[in-house]
Amino acid sequence: MPMPLPAVGTGPASAIAPVTAAAPLRYRPIRLRASPSTVSSPSTSVISSPPPPPSARHSRKHLAGRGHAPARPSKDRVFFLDVNPICFRGSQRSLGAFARWLALFFTHVSLRDPVVAVFDGAGGNEYRRRLLPSYKAHRTRGVGTGADSRVVDVLCECNVPIVQVDGYEADDVVATLTKQVLQKGYRVVIASPDKDFKQLISEDVQLVMPIPEIGRWSFYTLRHYVAQYKCDPTVDLSLRCFMGDEADGVPGIQHLAPGFGRKTAVKLLNKHGSLENLLNTAAVRTVGKEYAQDVLVKHADYLRKNYEVLSLRRDVNVQLDDRWLSTRDTCNDTSVLSDFITKFN
Repeated sequence: MPMPLPAVGTGPASAIAPVTAAAPLRYRPIRLRASPSTVSSPSTSVISSPPPPPSARHSRKHLAGRGHAPARPSKDRVFFLDVNPICFRGSQRSLGAFARWLALFFTHVSLRDPVVAVFDGAGGNEYRRRLLPSYKAHRTRGVGTGADSRVVDVLCECNVPIVQVDGYEADDVVATLTKQVLQKGYRVVIASPDKDFKQLISEDVQLVMPIPEIGRWSFYTLRHYVAQYKCDPTVDLSLRCFMGDEADGVPGIQHLAPGFGRKTAVKLLNKHGSLENLLNTAAVRTVGKEYAQDVLVKHADYLRKNYEVLSLRRDVNVQLDDRWLSTRDTCNDTSVLSDFITKFN
């Protein structure tokens, strides 16, 4: 369950009223596969809409003051939409929830900025389950994965490219593409309630989360992270190795060493910078009180395994298409979403 956030996002949006427009132009999905010479095992599927017209240029003046999002005008934004979480209401799949969150997202968050939608690939959990059998073991295999064709159609008609890589979770695909987008000089906004993405937060990477309690998306930035955790996001992953992730079935160190808590972990990580530096230093000299020292030496392998399970991969075999960085053509949004809500709500 996402935590309550500072009111940095936009205010509630009004519902989309049905319109009596002509049927929206439906684009035929294009499925691409990487060349066998460049792919070892996972396959990459990209369903992409045609690029927007050259005349649809990005306008900072047009965006100024919209969404109340912390903005740095020197760099344009690229959004990655983690689709699966917004397709649920509670634990049940809901097309209505998807339509509502997408409408709010387009209208009050992304506006005309580029958006890339990402889905979990087939067998995306298996890599981590081999490392740690308890990883998401409480979730039925296959549930919540894959791309619903109706969801895909809506995104394509709204000119949003879709990426899905077999053998990888959406998180890993987003992390890989985020690195590539940053190298091109853009800022990245990841639209997802998934706390795993906090390890990517920086001056140029922020999150925007759907908050059911207030019925809107809310931005979560580097400033929010530091205020909440009293540490830098660069140690987020290392900290979670100690604390675990109950939602994903990753146990922390507390069941092995009950006295080793968050305060101790934050203090040591702020001093040594990362889990690996901390463990390497503890192996050759004392880094803290005797109890903490014993935990770090005795359970080093356990903590390293947690790190491997919880860290987002940046090596997914997917390449950023420069066409995805174009200003999104929003001409179909109202009619497509209105028709969808009318049909499925």
